[in-house]
Amino acid sequence: MRPAILIHGPTASGKTKLAIALARRLDGEIVNADAMQCYRDLNVLTARPDAEELAAAPHNLFGHVDAAVRHSAGDWTKEATVEIARISAAGKVPILVGGTGLYLMALTDGLSEIPAIEDQYRREARARVATDIAGAWAEIQARDPVTAQRIEPGDSQRIARALEVLLATGQPLSHFHGKATPILAQGSWAGVTLTPPRETTYARIDVRVDKMIKAGALDEARTLWARGLERDCPAMRAHGMPGFCDYFEGRLSLGDAIDRCKRDTRRYAKRQMTWIAHQFTLWPRIPSENLDVRTRVIADVWEEVGVG
Repeated sequence: MRPAILIHGPTASGKTKLAIALARRLDGEIVNADAMQCYRDLNVLTARPDAEELAAAPHNLFGHVDAAVRHSAGDWTKEATVEIARISAAGKVPILVGGTGLYLMALTDGLSEIPAIEDQYRREARARVATDIAGAWAEIQARDPVTAQRIEPGDSQRIARALEVLLATGQPLSHFHGKATPILAQGSWAGVTLTPPRETTYARIDVRVDKMIKAGALDEARTLWARGLERDCPAMRAHGMPGFCDYFEGRLSLGDAIDRCKRDTRRYAKRQMTWIAHQFTLWPRIPSENLDVRTRVIADVWEEVGVG
């Protein structure tokens, strides 16, 4: 079995071009590890690989989920496990790439078996976060300090998740951590993180958003908004969607909505960088932005794991 390659990095760090270069060099197939790029309704808004990029190498798990579906890390892990096995059986290299660190860690560390959360607790948690996020955050700090250390005070999605587990089970989310079996065994994968300069990443995000607007992101957002989905659906929280929804409903100007998209995406990139610093401590870092350098470094790391 040829070892899988796992690549994590902040948004706009050049992961797509790198994955394609590796797939062509090592005879591999790319598997998406970005939560939002799973949704078929979010093509431009998530900077999903375009037609030319899709034709350059095999891509899997991109745009295969409807926006109405609450696609979870558990769902993705099951899908990715199938793809990894299929790609490996064909004698090719699975290349998993994306900005959702939890997805990659689910493969290497396992995903905690948290009991199913009933809708009533999920709704209660989200309602409390929506009306008093500071109070919800304070409760997580008091009742689950371990989890609180991993969450930013303004991260409403993760605060709601921690709160709903508390409400439904009476146990902190951290109680369930460390009780999982890795999908990928030690020695069957090589992981790296991309760590380009922060200011460079921020500048690229601003340029990317402007290009997305010209490429039809607003029309895409309007089509999704018109479906009338609940605002707490994961797809409706994609970068740009909250602000564009406010614009469509007359609460925000278009310029302010675009600025909000840029700001929210920069903040997300900052959280990704923090996640890498705290959770991916043993993964080799690649600060270089040169594609050839990145490709050579990853190929070397991959060969060190062992091929055969």
